[in-house]
Amino acid sequence: MSRQIKKTNPALISLIEGLKKTAYEHKAPLWKDLAERFEKPLRNWPEVNLNRISMYVHEKETALIPGKVLSTGTLTKKVPIAAWSFSEKAAEKIKKAGGKTLTIEELIKTNPKGKDIRIVG
Repeated sequence: MSRQIKKTNPALISLIEGLKKTAYEHKAPLWKDLAERFEKPLRNWPEVNLNRISMYVHEKETALIPGKVLSTGTLTKKVPIAAWSFSEKAAEKIKKAGGKTLTIEELIKTNPKGKDIRIVG
């Protein structure tokens, strides 16, 4: 038998519930996939560097990182980036490049259908 792992962070619990609710209401499987990723252990969450975001995300898309954004590399595009957390240097570099840092809750409010979003990580 496998043991059930429960999250203890209230912000994370409410985010997961909000993601599942939004996925159901707007028929957007992207949010359900993201909720399932957040239900996994923290050690499995990705840590993505700016050079990877710059390589895989186009200017018309929004980058979605289900983990932490780190500052290695440079960001060459004006891309909005939504993530669970950002390192301080990464947030500075994103703003210098003309991009925008978002929380996942803000992204859900502005784009509940999940259009033009690329998950990196």
